Amino acid sequence: MNTTTAENYLAQSALLRLLAMLGLVIAPHLTRLPAWIGAPVVALILWRALAARRNWPLPKAWLRVTLTLLGLAAVYLSFGSPSGQTAGTALLALMLALKLTEMRSRRDVLVVVSLCYFMLLTHFLFSQELWTVLYLLVCASAITAVMVEANHGGQPLPLKISLRFGVTLVAQALPLMLVLFVLFPRIPGPLWGLPGSSGAARSGLSDSMQPGDISRLIESNELAFRVRFDDEVPPPRDRYWRGPSFERFDGRRWTHLPRHLIQAPPAGALLRGRTLSYEITLEPHDQTWMFSLDIPDPDSLPAGSFLDSDLLLTARKPVRERWLYRLGSKADFSFEAELRPELFKLYTRIPRAGNPRAVAWAQKLRDEHGGDGLAIAQAVMRHFREEKFFYTLQPPKLASDVIDDFLFNTRRGFCEHYSSTFTFLMRAAGVPARVVTGYQGGDYNEVGDYFIVSQSDAHAWSEFWLPGQGWQRADPTAAVAPIRIEKGVAAAVPLSEGLPGYLARRTAMTDALVARMDWIEANWNRWILAYGPELQAEFLRRFGLVDWGQMVLALTVLVTVMLSAIGGVMLLQSRPVVPRDDALKQWRIALKKLARAGFAPAAAEGPRDFIERVVRQRPDLRGDLRRLAKTYLRARYLAGDDAQALQSLQLEVRALKLSRHAA
Repeated sequence: MNTTTAENYLAQSALLRLLAMLGLVIAPHLTRLPAWIGAPVVALILWRALAARRNWPLPKAWLRVTLTLLGLAAVYLSFGSPSGQTAGTALLALMLALKLTEMRSRRDVLVVVSLCYFMLLTHFLFSQELWTVLYLLVCASAITAVMVEANHGGQPLPLKISLRFGVTLVAQALPLMLVLFVLFPRIPGPLWGLPGSSGAARSGLSDSMQPGDISRLIESNELAFRVRFDDEVPPPRDRYWRGPSFERFDGRRWTHLPRHLIQAPPAGALLRGRTLSYEITLEPHDQTWMFSLDIPDPDSLPAGSFLDSDLLLTARKPVRERWLYRLGSKADFSFEAELRPELFKLYTRIPRAGNPRAVAWAQKLRDEHGGDGLAIAQAVMRHFREEKFFYTLQPPKLASDVIDDFLFNTRRGFCEHYSSTFTFLMRAAGVPARVVTGYQGGDYNEVGDYFIVSQSDAHAWSEFWLPGQGWQRADPTAAVAPIRIEKGVAAAVPLSEGLPGYLARRTAMTDALVARMDWIEANWNRWILAYGPELQAEFLRRFGLVDWGQMVLALTVLVTVMLSAIGGVMLLQSRPVVPRDDALKQWRIALKKLARAGFAPAAAEGPRDFIERVVRQRPDLRGDLRRLAKTYLRARYLAGDDAQALQSLQLEVRALKLSRHAA
């Protein structure tokens, strides 16, 4: 058994198809795995193909053990642990490839094929997009085709036939899959995500901000969320999607203090005017913050969320799955008209050392305007607007006193530079202020009538506090580059600075194509990936299924009906095929008459031999029976579609009269 080669139990062509299928299944993971893990996987597959072609022996046990230990060490050194979605997938890919080095029996082949099905599922840990599903359906058909070949004895099946079997079996499973998808009770939380998975970091806003953080996000066109307004769409200057805000400044980096949960509505919030209603499909980002227009109506907050002390819509646990939620926001509001002394002190705190020129200028503004916060803010905004400041993706590196260097020397920066400087100046002038990050604007998709907010729409602005009026938004970037607020980053940044490729290559045709593809993906996300417990309950309620008991009963009935239908079809297919030959049908009628008279043909007895045997026992029917056999043979094998020959046969069969006692 140890000297057995794969070709003894699996034809070489079938083995090569298995290896090709394995490469197809693993291929997307090669872009996610480190090179020192992906390269051995590819090398092992290629080696096994050459070993099959050149009849090389399989490695000895000591070499297989050594390779396995090296693979475990590579995964551990790369990820620090073999657990987690990326590390676990890397380990599975390595072990699956190493299994090829000991594939000595049909059982080993079936193990590899079964592991390929499991490997297929790991792709959903990284992507659940429509294109991924279509690709994996192709892979599932290929795996099933290889399984059919592995269970087929004798000569290998032609590739066309095995693929047809694979596609047919997968297609037959789709209706049952749809029933299970719709009716099977949905599990709250991410099914295809692993908390704390190594290598699964997501791009997006951070829980801190320093020069360069927001500008780096423009390099990513990754989706942040989609939003659909019910009726009125606010203009771009009002489309500020609020994210985390920061209160603490160490001279370079802004961070936030621990959040304090407060009851909604937030203390001191006064909401006025009409409500903007909209729906957001939020992409997973592994943080707790959500996004909304200022200020969300507390009565419209989605389940599992709350407003924290600075109006940030916050989830009670990290967002690790796509989340569809509805909100209503008030554009006219005031918040925290009275500020507690400890908060006033917090929001006016600046480092004791550093940035002396900025501090001096801010205190000068305070003296000139008598401490009037609104007048000070207008003076700072006017300074940004009238002096030579530039909005750029390539700001120069700042000195240790970042505010002084930016304000009086470089004067070139992105939104985080302007919001940080504005907030610092307001605090230095004795006016409470904070930095707010989030997204601004969004691209309108005419195909689906919704807005796409990408990571490149990330933005930072400021808020300052006025007695009796509360917090006021101030966006110094709008003073320097108002076109950024109205038309987005691509319109505000000079082409000479080198926009990211996805922005620089935009044309009307590519925009239309991207809009159509995004519409398809948005509907896939909305109706398939966002099909959670709430959407399932809402959908099934239309059919009178209001609780889990009825849902399980409907699921049981439908699955039983479908399995019964499949069984019925299989029984019908297993019945003997009844020929449609009209001449043969008449001959069978004649045979039934002869059988009633006690005569039946033997298993290998032809019509002429059978008739001659009957004639020997019934000489009185010699003429009739010989004429019947001759007419039958002529009608079936010689006459083709001759209607006259078939009619003669029908008449002779009808005229045949036999009695058992005569036999």
